[in-house]
Amino acid sequence: MPDIITNILENNGFVTAFVIVGITMWIAYLISNKLTKGLIHGSAIAIVLGLILAYIGGVTTGGSKGLSDVSFLAGIGFLGGSMLRDFAIVATSFGANFDDIKKAGLRGILSLFIGVVLSFVVGVIFAVAFGYKDAVSIATIGAGTVTYIVGPVTGAALGASSEVIAISIAAGLVKSVIVMVGTPFVAKYIGLNNPVTAMVYGGLMGTTSGVAGGLAATDPKLVPYGAVTATFYTGLGCLLAPTLLFILTDMIF
Repeated sequence: MPDIITNILENNGFVTAFVIVGITMWIAYLISNKLTKGLIHGSAIAIVLGLILAYIGGVTTGGSKGLSDVSFLAGIGFLGGSMLRDFAIVATSFGANFDDIKKAGLRGILSLFIGVVLSFVVGVIFAVAFGYKDAVSIATIGAGTVTYIVGPVTGAALGASSEVIAISIAAGLVKSVIVMVGTPFVAKYIGLNNPVTAMVYGGLMGTTSGVAGGLAATDPKLVPYGAVTATFYTGLGCLLAPTLLFILTDMIF
């Protein structure tokens, strides 16, 4: 019987992936509602559970792709790939009202540049504090603090080692979880209650998954607006980090 079940799961990998993700989300939202009374959004808990499961999958199989290294969970590798990720980001942004987007104006644009540079500088400080001295490694880790997408893009462009790229991804994931969990707690203190401030916030924080999850716990209607600038943030980071920001880092270090 176990072999039959395993074969069914392996032959329907994509469906199996949806089932596993669905169960994980259900457990995450159950924990959010019952244990935290909604203070910590279910998406944040789901990310943490996903990281734990990925670690267990990696340790168990000795592979490098987390749960997707388990034969009957291989479909998770596709479900979590860049194509569906980008589709989800674009689909979320379509929920925004263009008239509200225009109201952000110069504030929204400035928030993007300030957010990218500030996050990069924080990452550089941590990289230097942990003993990295070459500009390539420092810039890659700094880019990872921008987002976990900008980190590997920058590392690949600059020829960084796989270990440094992995650290940059980890830095971006930590930032994403912190933003997702912390947004509901700081929202009332920073006036995060309308589309304009949501766009500025998305531009400053930048991590699309973190901003979307945090705003969903604050006010679901604000999610598309934060996602709009957060999406541009990732693109801007991919442009600036391997070029201008790396040149400045190289000049300093």
